[in-house]
Amino acid sequence: MLISLQELELHRIVVSKTYAPGALDYRGAEFRQVSPLTVNAVAELVGADIRIQGRLETCLEGTCDRCLGTVEIPVARDFDLVYRPVKTIAREEEIKIPEDELEVGFYHGEGIALADVLTEQVILSLPMKVICRSECLGLCPTCGANRNREVCGCPPPEEGSPFASLRGL
Repeated sequence: MLISLQELELHRIVVSKTYAPGALDYRGAEFRQVSPLTVNAVAELVGADIRIQGRLETCLEGTCDRCLGTVEIPVARDFDLVYRPVKTIAREEEIKIPEDELEVGFYHGEGIALADVLTEQVILSLPMKVICRSECLGLCPTCGANRNREVCGCPPPEEGSPFASLRGL
């Protein structure tokens, strides 16, 4: 769905839409959408800027960064975004963007693709590190066993440098 300038000049656009898993391209992100993504939003023209306010909800499936187990990641995010025409800054020389405009996105052409906005918002909602639970023990650095499921027979790591095991290589 394109949020077009032409339509916004006539009236604001109200969006209530559902995207099935697989409908959006997350550009190689390390998760997959496992439930429908619902979005309710309003887009309006504010001068030459496009403002989109709304909420999205879905559920993602990723991999725990400690134990490599599967993790369900619920996503519920409110957003309030402003997009300015890229021609307002498209110059050859470098420019410094004022601090109050750091949260402004840019668009070119006849409008903004809603799918691109939603993809960006889902990716931004993810934590830096995905962990299945706060007490996850992760994998044994020696044998690779999942320490949440089994106790391996490996000796505890030596005190000192975390790179000590690399000395023998």
